[in-house]
Amino acid sequence: MIRTGRLTENGTAEVIGGFMLSLAAGYLLADSVLAGVASFADISLAGALSLPFAPAVLTGSLIHCITGGTVGRNIVKISSMIIVLIVKLFFDSADEPRNCGITVSSAIFISGAAVSVLIGEVLYKLLFYVFYGAVSGFCAYSAAIILRGLQKRSVIDLSAGGGAAYSVVYTIAVAALCSADMPAINLGITIGSAVTLGAAYFYRSAGGVLCGSLTACGAFLASPETGMSVVLLPAAGLIAGYFSGRRYTWAAAAFSGVAFMLMILTGTTKNSIFSMMNIAAGSLLFIAAAPAYSDKWIITGTNDNSALPELVSARLNFLSDAIGEVRVESGKIAEMLSYRSENKNAVSEISRQVCTRCFRRLNCWKNNYDQTVRGFRKMILSADNAVYALPQELAGCFKAEELSRLNESLSRERTTKRLLEMRFSESRDLLFEQIRVIEEMIGAAGDRLDVRYSVTASRQVQEKLRKFGILHKNAVAYYNSANRLLIEIYFSASEMPESVPRICDLISDELRIPLSAAGPVDSGREVRVRLFEKPEYELEVFSSTRSAGGNPANGDTSTVFCDGTGVSYVILSDGMGSGKKAAIESQLVVRMFRRLVSSGVNYNSAVKLINSIMVTKSQEESFATLDAVRIDLDTCEMTIIKSGAASTIIRRRGGVVRIAAPSFPIGIYERSEAYCTEETLDDGDIVIMCSDGISESEYPYIKELLRECSDVRKIVDDIAAKSDVFNRSSRQDDVTVLGLKISKQQ
Repeated sequence: MIRTGRLTENGTAEVIGGFMLSLAAGYLLADSVLAGVASFADISLAGALSLPFAPAVLTGSLIHCITGGTVGRNIVKISSMIIVLIVKLFFDSADEPRNCGITVSSAIFISGAAVSVLIGEVLYKLLFYVFYGAVSGFCAYSAAIILRGLQKRSVIDLSAGGGAAYSVVYTIAVAALCSADMPAINLGITIGSAVTLGAAYFYRSAGGVLCGSLTACGAFLASPETGMSVVLLPAAGLIAGYFSGRRYTWAAAAFSGVAFMLMILTGTTKNSIFSMMNIAAGSLLFIAAAPAYSDKWIITGTNDNSALPELVSARLNFLSDAIGEVRVESGKIAEMLSYRSENKNAVSEISRQVCTRCFRRLNCWKNNYDQTVRGFRKMILSADNAVYALPQELAGCFKAEELSRLNESLSRERTTKRLLEMRFSESRDLLFEQIRVIEEMIGAAGDRLDVRYSVTASRQVQEKLRKFGILHKNAVAYYNSANRLLIEIYFSASEMPESVPRICDLISDELRIPLSAAGPVDSGREVRVRLFEKPEYELEVFSSTRSAGGNPANGDTSTVFCDGTGVSYVILSDGMGSGKKAAIESQLVVRMFRRLVSSGVNYNSAVKLINSIMVTKSQEESFATLDAVRIDLDTCEMTIIKSGAASTIIRRRGGVVRIAAPSFPIGIYERSEAYCTEETLDDGDIVIMCSDGISESEYPYIKELLRECSDVRKIVDDIAAKSDVFNRSSRQDDVTVLGLKISKQQ
């Protein structure tokens, strides 16, 4: 059955416009040449198009051949298009991309075989038409993929297979247009120059080089002379890419100028002069069309996700600001409500309940108003101070006993209310502080990371894990600012492998890069493992501890860990007092700080969050100091973080400095601001951290020790051993000394 319904599916205007364009394309491509033989561009176009546009291509080609007297020369092309058209008329599946390619290849082979039989060159011509048909069919298949994609999404998809299809069609189109019979212009070079310049301007040098190479390839397929005149077009596209983001005219001038100079340097011929004119025309075409360009209509392999970090960052920062605004507005509303409740008129309340029923009310409140009000105010003030005697101004009151009893009762109510308001205010302040911490955490999460994502390494890691049956949710590889490779692998908590070193060894073997592994971080539902190349520096840490009074439990807690990005943390916490209770508090602080920081929380926000937890964890007073050192082993930048901790002593460049911290321990107040300062270390520098068990009178001895000795283990042992000598107080405290030494990796 003939598919006549296809003629009326689209709107009349669309059908007429598409028909006229197809007719013009058929006419223009009828006598085009490809690699010295008749171009198959019009056959492939007819095979890719659906009804009624395929017949328009055939009609345009027939008109050109009849008017030019080349019907006999193009008989194979014409008969092939007729066969393609017949197939499309009778079969619905003929418009599928794969079937389009098969139909075109078969049609060319059948037509070519028939012509070969007629001229008596069957073997030679058959081999030619087999190759010719295969190439034509592949071009038709690529064109059909493009057309179906445009029908579905109305977007030029250059990613993955779509990019290959566009490359094939673009190259063949340039070749056909370069050989088209035009009197004063070469359409292939003109359009190819405009496309190359546009790709360089909007997609930088990579786009310019790619499109320039495809344009030069198409020109060579048209003829070697045409190809040689634009062989250096990719170089012009490369230079034009550096003008991306500037004015269109600047990019066009740079592109044309470089193209002209390269042509002159390679030798000026008649063809090169003609090509210069076409490149200039292409530059003008770009200037005219560039303002209408929008990446809304083009998808490349990278531009879909390139703006996602900026979008996520903007959204997180906006959310942080919105939470901060809610916190501020909530505080204002709470203050307004509190102000209104505190200003309730106690005088009016007492007079309403007592004086309303008194027969002397008018005498007191009219004739002696000032004296009565003054007496009431003194009475209320004295009751708030736990004195319930009536003032002299109310000595003659007939209802003195009732007045005194009510005043005492209301005073107790006011006292209770104030206590409740104070507690509510403390809880509200703590809640606002927690909201502020969340606000800071979200804002910090929105900061852009200075990393470079590696598609190749990420794919290798994922394939290696799948090959060995290691189930994972995601694996991402990237390079940091120091150009070190870092890999993050995420597992479900139930599918976390037992051996992290085995995973590290597998990935190291696959990438042929020695990697180290940071400890796994558990978020509850997922577990993250970080693998990393070793940074330039390494950190040696030594410790020495002593418990107060021979107590088996030391109230100090310390730990050392690396977050997997090249940043190491050394943490020391001193719990309140000594013994087991102090140890629990310090362990809680250290454990929470490590978990939060390892999960990606900023250290300032981590301190504030831990402080709010310590404040609310129990009714008993409990607090602990926090002394943390954060060292970036790529740059040797050190950040000292202190909350009520003892001083830190640094031996740096031959000198010794002491850093004290004007801050409070964690868990004392609702709001906690850690003291932070930054220092730059170098190879061989030493840092000494101490708990409160080390008296300040020992610091001069520590400085002398650092100047004379470089053995960190001996230094920390000597400091801990001398703690009793320098501690003149009768109260003993737990002692912990940590020594850090920076050195370059061997």
